Amino acid sequence: MRMIPTAALLAALFLIGPTIALARSTFAPATLEKYFTLDWQVVRDARGPRIEGYVYSLGMATDRMRLSIEQLDATGQVVGETTTWVLGGVPGHNRAWFSTRVPEAANYRVEILSFDWIPRGQ
Repeated sequence: MRMIPTAALLAALFLIGPTIALARSTFAPATLEKYFTLDWQVVRDARGPRIEGYVYSLGMATDRMRLSIEQLDATGQVVGETTTWVLGGVPGHNRAWFSTRVPEAANYRVEILSFDWIPRGQ
């Protein structure tokens, strides 16, 4: 009786594990330049740094956009990564605001990690 829950747990981990490991973008940043522009800055206050800015859509609307924010050391090496959602998606030929707290770092790199296109007329 005890083996059924264990087998079910192992099966679930086997199925879910690969999706957790694939948290990198399937898009090369250069391929997205004709669809989106990112404009962001680091803002520091008493609670620490945050990245805030806009994603500009140069065409179709998107939903469920997620951004990758890499923390870089003084030599440009990645020392950490944060992800954030662009809430509400990005309207076509428009922009959407994002803001998220990040760990302290010498510099940052912001890239689009994933998104879904919204078909025209919806």
